[in-house]
Amino acid sequence: MDEATTEADGTRNVPATIVSAASSPANTNAPVIEWVGESDGWLRLLDQTLLPCETKTIDCRSVEQVVEAIRSLRVRGAPAIGVAAAYGVVVGLRESASADRAQFDEQMRVITQQLAESRPTAVNLFWALDRQRRVAERSATALPTDVLKALLAEARAIELDDRAMCAAIGQYGTELLNDGNTVLTHCNAGALATAGDGTALAVIYAAVAAGKMIRVFADETRPLLQGSRLTAWELSRRGIPVTVICDSMAATVMRQRKVQAVIVGADRIAANGDTANKIGTYSVACLAKTHGLPFYVAAPSSTFDLSLANGEQIPIEERSPTEITHGFGRQTAPDGIDVYNPAFDVTPAELITAIITERGLIRPVTAEAIRTLLTSGS
Repeated sequence: MDEATTEADGTRNVPATIVSAASSPANTNAPVIEWVGESDGWLRLLDQTLLPCETKTIDCRSVEQVVEAIRSLRVRGAPAIGVAAAYGVVVGLRESASADRAQFDEQMRVITQQLAESRPTAVNLFWALDRQRRVAERSATALPTDVLKALLAEARAIELDDRAMCAAIGQYGTELLNDGNTVLTHCNAGALATAGDGTALAVIYAAVAAGKMIRVFADETRPLLQGSRLTAWELSRRGIPVTVICDSMAATVMRQRKVQAVIVGADRIAANGDTANKIGTYSVACLAKTHGLPFYVAAPSSTFDLSLANGEQIPIEERSPTEITHGFGRQTAPDGIDVYNPAFDVTPAELITAIITERGLIRPVTAEAIRTLLTSGS
């Protein structure tokens, strides 16, 4: 196992064990998220920091390794983070299965707190942890070994639920695209970001499966290049024509009418429809408005946070300055320069044409429409 490292803020990074590798991204057998074994097993993740040049999976056998994987973006995307955190609870509690119930419950409190602090913006993380807490609360008199089995079953259910939600999002979104359309997307909201086919990219996959010819322009998505490294990699593997552009080119391709729609994912959506997504999304939404293009957000119901009235209340993660000053290991800014590096921005609801969920379309995007859809059939 690689040695642990300590960040400037004192955070201890404990890398997981690399268990398999391929020199080419043609390795299609590497899972994004996979639980290995039963309640005494471990979490296996595709290390997305190495894409597109290497495909390696890592084994997380401690909660510290799961936290490190989330923080370092080895696993990323709001739905995938939620699934990983659910399994992370099981990973962290394996050694407490032989303890008494009071000790087990205290360890679960510590573990869920560690996971909750890994990344602040993606609400699916907290949604998944809440589901795990409720499982433990419903089993208040059960033995720790039985609770651990129930937690693993719930984590598997969360993974299956996410797959089903991705499929439904794809089906509902298909009607928004016409044969021959070219779609602009920002960051990565595909199979790499979920347990299924993704959110934004699920719409594209479903449209192609329905016989429509769809092309994609993928914003590079600075500073970590999730568009060029991940979205382009994923789409090309699926045989979908994709063209990578720098973020600053989005206005030009819109003006040239090279794209007919924009579809992005989301990390948290407030009660009024204001949406947090990867930094730069707000700029794309403004450009789409200027050029008269529809701007769609694809997200499962678990991404909505109705406790927040609007986007101003969404916590925005700020990441290390080195992601900008030393991107991918090369210094591109002067020593000691001030850096502002928010990982997300918020797109106001009035710029969003529709939100595509597993329960249907929210159009127009209003607090009332959101509340109606999310409470129907619940």
